[in-house]
Formats: sequence, C-alpha cells, structure tokens
Amino acid sequence: MDEPQVRGATVDEQTRCRHYAGPRDVVAIRFFCCDRWYPCLWCHQEAETHRISPWPRGRREELALLCGVCRTRFSIAEYLTAESCERCTAGFNPGCASHHEFYFEL
Repeated sequence: MDEPQVRGATVDEQTRCRHYAGPRDVVAIRFFCCDRWYPCLWCHQEAETHRISPWPRGRREELALLCGVCRTRFSIAEYLTAESCERCTAGFNPGCASHHEFYFEL
C-alpha cells in the first residue's frame, strides 16, 4: 500500500497542521468527497472548492484514517472507538470527536 500524500497546511511529519498542532493531533483522514488525505476539515476547506461529504455510515470498514506517528492506516470503525493507535500507542486528541459530524455520518 502506497504512503498517502497528506495535503493541506501540515507543519510536521506527523500530520499536525497549523490549525491543530498539539501533541495528540496525529491523525489524518481520507475525505470521502475527494479521496484526498488532510489533517483536518479546515485544511480541506482551504484547499478544495467542494463541500465536505461525510463517510456514509455503511462504510465504517474503510481504511480512511492514518496515524501520523507510525503511518498505520485504520478503519473508521476502529478510529471511532480508539483513544490511541493500536500499533504504536500514540494518543489521539479526544477533542476531534466534536468534528465527527463533518467526517462521518453519525
């Protein structure tokens, strides 16, 4: 599987961006609407001309998330229940849950 190109205002190799650059902001998402990887919805909005379309509820097994620390891809279903990466144990920002409605049909 090829390494995804994470677009947007990334500020480091662990996919942090200028909008979210805390120690636990290490997840990038493959957006359903354009099949492109971004660190956050704001990076997507700055780079794209289309609106964000969330991943359909029936596609929770898609490998649509990337741990910026170890580069492991994981499914939406795995991400929605994880507090950290299963492979490298890097913690994920729990505040991201407040944006789930933009990324995933709830």
